[in-house]
Amino acid sequence: MRLHKAFMAEISPHRWWLVAVGAVSVLLWLGGTRASSRSLFDEEPPYPMDANVWPATGLKAIRGVTVGPIENQLHEGHGYGSPACANTMAYLKELGANWVSLTVFGRVWDLRPSGVASRFEAPYRDNQRSVAAAIDQAHAAGLRVLLVPHLWVESGDWRGLIDPGSDEDWRRFAGSYEEFVDGWAKVAARAGVDMMAIGVELRSWATGNRAPLLLGIIERLRKLYPGPLTYAANWDDVHDTVLWSSLDVIGINAFFPLADKPAASDAQLLARAQKISVEVGQLAARWKRPVLFTEFGYTTRKDPSVRPWEWPEDLGNVTVDQVDQARAYRALLTPFIKKPWFVGVFVWRVYADLEDTSQEPEWGFSPNGKLAERELREAFWAHWGADGRRFIGDSLERWTVYGH
Repeated sequence: MRLHKAFMAEISPHRWWLVAVGAVSVLLWLGGTRASSRSLFDEEPPYPMDANVWPATGLKAIRGVTVGPIENQLHEGHGYGSPACANTMAYLKELGANWVSLTVFGRVWDLRPSGVASRFEAPYRDNQRSVAAAIDQAHAAGLRVLLVPHLWVESGDWRGLIDPGSDEDWRRFAGSYEEFVDGWAKVAARAGVDMMAIGVELRSWATGNRAPLLLGIIERLRKLYPGPLTYAANWDDVHDTVLWSSLDVIGINAFFPLADKPAASDAQLLARAQKISVEVGQLAARWKRPVLFTEFGYTTRKDPSVRPWEWPEDLGNVTVDQVDQARAYRALLTPFIKKPWFVGVFVWRVYADLEDTSQEPEWGFSPNGKLAERELREAFWAHWGADGRRFIGDSLERWTVYGH
């Protein structure tokens, strides 16, 4: 009120006609540009986004970061629930994040497992307490939480190719996996987790005749955990996954290649990203579900847009390149942010203690302290299609559309 009175006092009587003319001009401009404004800010989704798909709780687009655990007992005081983790949550909130993803691991030895071991690094109960503490820390910082049960294959093989063997072997393994996710669903329910994944990159289950085993697990999780459920499909099998009608959100581990060969231009990267956004939009329309990047990121090396799923540790002669990492971030995010059916991302990833550099080399995925972090800050503070209608004057505080 004081600010309003001060402003009015500054306007002398002979200038009121200028204010009036200006106001009329603005109204005429708004009316004349209504169609173009609708196309930019009020694009209709390709399907009805009812309350059963994306809860009508006033949620905005997910600007998320995966916070990885440091649960090795040799790193005491650095993992989930530690003071360092609380500092990380506060920092991510300042960055513009409104969600974090926490990863909980179960272990199998190889691609023919008979069961899932719940212990990972630290004892299972210790991990449960640490994760619950990290959830509380995130909520205290004003961040919502996605909890992601994740299989770690000790042999180093990819979990998407797991095949226990016979029908009986599959049933036994599925029963053990259900116990694993059930335990974390109970933690999620008690701690007020805001969304939970049923698993990560389970191609051999989710795209074939073993899918009914996962459908049964989803039904069980619904009884233990009241929040929305997703699944983190790999980018190249998401269209073949048959679970989406039983889940609330389509999740994609979005390590899409944006180039086939090195030295691609910004325009080439963006053109590939735009093609990907069309294909993903068709997926959303087919299943009538919003889409979330449950993982998204590129490594800090030359040409990470070519085969971005490759871990730098497996490559030789890696050249650190922050510019190319940042270019890949911008190219993939730009066409997606505007889409109302696209409800957000979880960047892969930082660790619970930002100052503990033992978890990943300089050329790893983390954007922390790099040019890619600047891209995230700009994107996180932009207006997203899933945020809903943008009110007049909102652009005084943040960009209207990222990259434009």
